[in-house]
Amino acid sequence: MSGKKLVVSLVAVAALVGAVPSMAADATPETYKAEVEPICKVNTEANEKILKGVRAKVKSGQLDAAAKQFRAAAKALKKARAELLQVPKPPADATRLTKWLGYVKTEVQLFETVATKLAKDEETSAQKMVVRLISTAKQANNQVLDYEFRYCRLQPSKFL
Repeated sequence: MSGKKLVVSLVAVAALVGAVPSMAADATPETYKAEVEPICKVNTEANEKILKGVRAKVKSGQLDAAAKQFRAAAKALKKARAELLQVPKPPADATRLTKWLGYVKTEVQLFETVATKLAKDEETSAQKMVVRLISTAKQANNQVLDYEFRYCRLQPSKFL
């Protein structure tokens, strides 16, 4: 291969490598928020429907019905978390966002635990889990205060 062809080939390869942007490198807090808020909005709206009247059902002793609602809420949050995991994180906030998503995973587990406790007529144990759910939500929200999320703020007390 002649020197001129080699130089042209190297320039072409360099141009191609430079033209393929890294998804994570392009992620900024603004783009991350823009991508995750619609996912969270869908989940929040679903939970408003799913958990409607759950407090009244627990108070009136309809624990099986309330358990089904909590299980459905856990399923919806689990789906939303799976979608959130696919969004590239800004490198500067990757650790914090990973921790936040860990709290979201804990929220899913707590929703499932509340459902199980209610299904077994363990109302007091379920109430303790709800307290943990609210506490975990506060910890999660503290991780992402800078993002000023509207829909991605975890607010279980809004529904319970």
